[in-house]
Amino acid sequence: MGFQQGLSGLNGAAKNLDVIGNNIANATTVGFKSSATQFADVYATSLYGAGGLQVGIGTKVADVAQQFTQGNISTTNNPLDLAISGEGFFLVNQGGATAYTRNGQFHLDKPNTNGQSNIVNNQGQQLMGYGVDANGNVVTASPGPLQISFADIAPRATTSTFLVANLDATQTVPVPAFATNNAASYNAATSITIYDSLGNSHALTLYFVKAAAPNSWNLYGDIDGSGIANVDLGAGAGAPILLTFNSSGALITTMPVVGVDVTVTTGAISPLTFDLDLTGTTQFGSAFGVNSVSQDGYASGRLAGLSVAEDGTIKGRYTNSQSKVLGQVALAYFANTQGLRPIGDNLWVDSAEAGQAVIGAPGSGVLGVVQSGAVEESNVDLTAELVNLIVAQRMYQANAQTVRAQDQVLQTLVNLR
Repeated sequence: MGFQQGLSGLNGAAKNLDVIGNNIANATTVGFKSSATQFADVYATSLYGAGGLQVGIGTKVADVAQQFTQGNISTTNNPLDLAISGEGFFLVNQGGATAYTRNGQFHLDKPNTNGQSNIVNNQGQQLMGYGVDANGNVVTASPGPLQISFADIAPRATTSTFLVANLDATQTVPVPAFATNNAASYNAATSITIYDSLGNSHALTLYFVKAAAPNSWNLYGDIDGSGIANVDLGAGAGAPILLTFNSSGALITTMPVVGVDVTVTTGAISPLTFDLDLTGTTQFGSAFGVNSVSQDGYASGRLAGLSVAEDGTIKGRYTNSQSKVLGQVALAYFANTQGLRPIGDNLWVDSAEAGQAVIGAPGSGVLGVVQSGAVEESNVDLTAELVNLIVAQRMYQANAQTVRAQDQVLQTLVNLR
């Protein structure tokens, strides 16, 4: 049996060397998971069971177990490079079937005729996740290939404007009758950029004129310098609305002003109707100043960049300073990751041993989170593998000595006379 024991030891040591060599070769492979050779002893069996003095007949490789421990995460300059921190695998479309990977090196492929690009890995396999509906809401149905549209984001007409300012309480009533081209006829002015239905920008200028009644101001509007007749603040085209303040300087006029109509001549929907909210505006004995101004409209915009949140949400950043949800990366979890079958290219496919894949958004359930602009390095401990290589080499040499010793014993028997 000595030859058989030594031969099994040589085969096992050779297999161990193969596994260690593969680990070392993939020490810099993104998303690679190292393996470990697991051995079992071998005993001969008889019809009536093994005797108490039975000697084993060698060893065998019981399994090559993959070690799904977390690898180090390193940053990159590509926002579509994704690293999983925690449990889970990316899903990719592998020839119509689903495969799983921890390698998050993704990029966009060539746009199709519809102006859409797939998110793919270096093998051209499509990253899978959840799409969005017409309102930008993620549809968490069954995952499919993620596509990024390069279409311009549609403009949005202004529906609400907000202005918080302080009016100088020490101001007096202007002598000249109000006119937009006469600075002496108003006490203060400021402008807000608004957008029509085509995304064209317009300058809405607001003029504050001290009224004769105490703590009262007249507010006029002008659009693009075309005159106050094209602006209806609620009191009729060209007419002002009255702002009143209490003795503490707080605005007591009902705000917001609902249904401000502005006439535009750019081919967009006209009049442009929006709300004007001056809540928070004050009248104190200090110089006029605008504290806050905002509105909810914007022009059209082109895709300028992508970002991926921890929950896998993919957002597009556009040239009009807006953002839009374009999809969400999906992850898969297996109760028995050792049951996954490797097929190369850092891919695994499921099996009956792995169990049913649990698919969901990153950060949900047991699934880990996603880090954008980063990749998960190989979990190979190069120092440990080099030590294991020395041990495996010695084991091979020791088993070779077993075969040599058995050969010498047989040679002695053959030479007996």
